Amino acid sequence: MNGDGAPKVERDGDTIRITMARAQRRNALSREHLTQLLAAFSEAGQTDATGIVLAGDGPVFSAGHDFADVAGASLPEVRSLLLLCTELMQTIQEVPQVVLARVHALATAAGCQLVASCDLAVAAESAGFAAPGGKGGWFCHTPMVAIARNVGRKRAMELALTGDVIDAATALDWGLVNRVVPDAELDDAVADLMGRATRGSRASKAWGKQTLYAQLDRPERDAYTTAIEVMAAASQLPGAREGMASFLEKRKPVWTD
Repeated sequence: MNGDGAPKVERDGDTIRITMARAQRRNALSREHLTQLLAAFSEAGQTDATGIVLAGDGPVFSAGHDFADVAGASLPEVRSLLLLCTELMQTIQEVPQVVLARVHALATAAGCQLVASCDLAVAAESAGFAAPGGKGGWFCHTPMVAIARNVGRKRAMELALTGDVIDAATALDWGLVNRVVPDAELDDAVADLMGRATRGSRASKAWGKQTLYAQLDRPERDAYTTAIEVMAAASQLPGAREGMASFLEKRKPVWTD
């Protein structure tokens, strides 16, 4: 998957790095690029990797939807584009691996949605985040689904209505990213957080990630019903049994799953 403008996919140990490589187009999410990213995540999700890093080349992390795909398009065409984008966002959360966004620069609209959809995000101090549709003519309806679930209602409204860019420090304070570090330390911070987030039983973590997303959007009583059943079943996994046995036996665990 290394054609002109296609994402670069590289594996280093247990981590797969997917890099958006449309720098000349500000990594805009054209229909073609969305299709390529979806394929890259789907393929990575079927490997034995424990983590996936999403990065971007060039001066912008991602500028969001490519207006060249939308201007003059029919309603069914735009709807299918948004469905494709949503499928990518949901796939990022459905793959068993920990997905971490490496945000080196500006992430706007659906590019900001990408950050919000990843499990974790580390940003450089020079990064910025925006949902600019609110100050234009095409409101950021679908990006705000993911963004609002990260930052809460009032902050989501401010982002959506003003369209203004918030800096990395504000994004950290609002809960859109996990860490903000000097630009030169970005890769080290990504590796550090990924290393800590992927230790332990891979099978247990994959089930845990997917259940966490499933219960977050449910009322508390329903969330507990879901979590109880999954946690009880997960106690039977080899990783759970090894984790408990190694703790009780005061030894280092050996993960087989």
